[in-house]
Amino acid sequence: MTQIQRCPWAETDPLLQAYHDEEWGVPQYDSRALWEMLMLEGFQAGLAWITVLRKRQTLRRAFKNFDPKRVARFNETDIARLLGNPGIIRSRAKIEATIGGARIYLAMQAAGEDFAPFIWNLAGGKQIRNTGDVPAKTPLSEEISQALKKRGFKFVGPVIVYAWMQATGIVNDHAANCFRRSGKM
Repeated sequence: MTQIQRCPWAETDPLLQAYHDEEWGVPQYDSRALWEMLMLEGFQAGLAWITVLRKRQTLRRAFKNFDPKRVARFNETDIARLLGNPGIIRSRAKIEATIGGARIYLAMQAAGEDFAPFIWNLAGGKQIRNTGDVPAKTPLSEEISQALKKRGFKFVGPVIVYAWMQATGIVNDHAANCFRRSGKM
C-alpha cells in the first residue's frame, strides 16, 4: 500500500494533518468564512498556526461563531470577558482588531461591497497555482494587504495576508508531490 504524500508541514501533528487534508488550500467563496479565517490569521501573528488550530473552537465560541453582526456589538465588557478566557489567545490588540474587523466587514456590506467578490476580484477571480519555492509574501498579498488596511483592518500585513490566501485557496501552494496539489480531495 502506498503512503499518502502531504506537504511536509502537515506531517508533524494530527490536527495539522486534518487541517491540511480537509481545509488548507480549498477555494473559499463564502464571505463570512473568508472573514473568519482572516481574523484567525490575525490571531496567529507571532505564534505557530497549530496554536490557533488548538484554540479555534474556543475562539469560535468566544466570538459567537464569528458572526460579524454579533462581534461588531462587542464592547469593553466583552473585551474584559475575552481577556479573562484562558482558552483563547488573550491579546487586547487582536481582540480589538477582530471587533473592528467585524464593523468594517458590515460597513463594506452596507456599502454594497461583499467581502468574497472584493477579495477574489483582487486575486483575478480564480485560484493561483504557484510553482517552485513558496514565498512569505507576494506583490498580490501586498496589494490585498494595502486594500484591507485602507478599509481599516488590522493584523493584515502582506505575510499574514499571504498565509490567509494559502489557507483559503486563493493560492494553491501544496507541494508538487502532495496529494492535494490537484485540488481534489
